[in-house]
Amino acid sequence: MSAEKAAGVTVALDVMGAERGSEAVAEGVRAAVADGISVRAFGLAEALEPLLAIDGVETVQAADWIGNDVEPAATVRAKPEASIVLAAADVAAGRSQAIVSAGSTGATMAAATFALKRLQGVRRPALAIQLPVPGGEGAATVLLDGGANTEVRALDLVQFGFLGSAFCQAVLGVEAPRVGLLSVGEEDKKGTPTVIEAHAALASAEGIDFIGNVEGRDLLARQADVIVTDGFTGNVALKTIEGTARAVADAVRQAARSGPVSALGGLLLRPALGGLREQLNPDNTGGAILLGLRGVAIVGHGSSGPDGIANAIRLGEHTVRERAVERTAELLERAGATRGSLRDN
Repeated sequence: MSAEKAAGVTVALDVMGAERGSEAVAEGVRAAVADGISVRAFGLAEALEPLLAIDGVETVQAADWIGNDVEPAATVRAKPEASIVLAAADVAAGRSQAIVSAGSTGATMAAATFALKRLQGVRRPALAIQLPVPGGEGAATVLLDGGANTEVRALDLVQFGFLGSAFCQAVLGVEAPRVGLLSVGEEDKKGTPTVIEAHAALASAEGIDFIGNVEGRDLLARQADVIVTDGFTGNVALKTIEGTARAVADAVRQAARSGPVSALGGLLLRPALGGLREQLNPDNTGGAILLGLRGVAIVGHGSSGPDGIANAIRLGEHTVRERAVERTAELLERAGATRGSLRDN
């Protein structure tokens, strides 16, 4: 990305809660501002210290921060001087254009939702996860909801389809995203009553390319560009993929150490396995994006390294640059995918 392209976009970064510490955050910020992205960093004084010498970074000291061991919504309301709350307020006030945090997911979602508000007609914002597809080319598959809404209505699943489709078009450059509904079978009558009702509504909806139901085995098979589900199922699916990837990697390492012949085979496979590991590295996508808000909010992976922090900031900048929020609102309005135009029960 050129500095000329990034000029004019400022990202509000909550530096608190990243598992790898403030030095890793500072290294990631340094890489992002080298692209010309301005950063306003919010956090406690000691966490901000490594960022003070970086050109293009303005630091704002917070009095508090919010971790993972509290109820997010209540704590966000109770701690107006917490770093993530100040960062969200910065975007709402127009001083920054996107929120990025690798801290508490719940606190980030709550602070962003309270400060930025939902798009007109959107009942529930959704967390969109880019799934890296090993061995594939092109854009990642987008799964939503990744954990923002454990219980949903059929209307929510329909809106998730439109939100994901608009994100794919605006940010990932997919011209006509294929939208699938996660279920236990491909037939339109398979699944819970909510899934069956959502299938019928999506099948008759205009403005998106709905391909029908997809199953769990299709998550990494490029059957769809967008896969829609409730937050409980989506989060379980995501954690299952992450756990399976780690288990397979461990099994391959153990097999490669089982004898001289296996060790030789392991050496021959090392370049290919290294490439696969890089494809599956969550740092490459930068994080998840909370769709359905009137502003941009990026939730970075808690274990993000410098590359993950830098790519989360870049994702925020790119999402703003491509007018993803405005284009999403336009698609929802054009397709009539709002509470007023679809049955909400």
